[in-house]
Amino acid sequence: MSPTVVLLHAFPLNKSLFDEVTGPIADAGWDVIVPDLRGFGESGFGGVEPDDEPSLAFMARDVLDIMDRVGVQSAVIAGVSLGGYVAMEMVRQAPERIAALALIDTKGSADTAEARENRLRVAQQVSAAESTEALGRAMLPNLLGATTHEQRPAVVELVRGWIQAADPEGVAWAQRAMAARPDSHDDLASLRVPSLVLWGAEDALSPRADQDALVAALTDVRAVELSGAGHLTPIEVPADFAAAFVSFLADARASLDQS
Repeated sequence: MSPTVVLLHAFPLNKSLFDEVTGPIADAGWDVIVPDLRGFGESGFGGVEPDDEPSLAFMARDVLDIMDRVGVQSAVIAGVSLGGYVAMEMVRQAPERIAALALIDTKGSADTAEARENRLRVAQQVSAAESTEALGRAMLPNLLGATTHEQRPAVVELVRGWIQAADPEGVAWAQRAMAARPDSHDDLASLRVPSLVLWGAEDALSPRADQDALVAALTDVRAVELSGAGHLTPIEVPADFAAAFVSFLADARASLDQS
């Protein structure tokens, strides 16, 4: 089996976020696993009991179970936004399963009290409305960069459609899970694998200060900023994203071969 990359999508989207970049990664000689996270796309809520509090621990366990089913002991774990939070939860649960780590348009800090209250409020509103249409209107301005809004109307409409297609139950559950997540910087500091921190220069949701904090926490780290993109670099600037990510993978593979 070729070395494996696991790509974890952003909130409130699905695995289609990576449609434009899986080809170049596979062409570079990597097997690629792209799951829908719990409650999104084609994934359901199996294994969650009614009294279980929403937690990213369930999502991380789901990804590890997928790796078990396909016989992958360790992999490069790459997560965008929510996917990055799940990757960091995997660092807590099973660091030995992570051959290398890529944190993309995400942050290692826990929510502030204000951000947590906002997530819980949105979860309640989405559940009550049984729709994500209003969520899409609220999120799109900051989810994509100014350049995308100005020059890539097809991408804006594509992301709008993904948000509108999201299951309100999954959206509400994920918001509550993200609101409860811990700070991850100490966990990242204990990790000794090749790491990438990549972000869009126009990312208003995970700005530069958050990226600098991730870089400072990690030991063996490469930092890459992509111009002309906001919070969803794999779909906003897919060619630039693929080039940067494949370059990281090449160096990570060389490092792993030497270990």
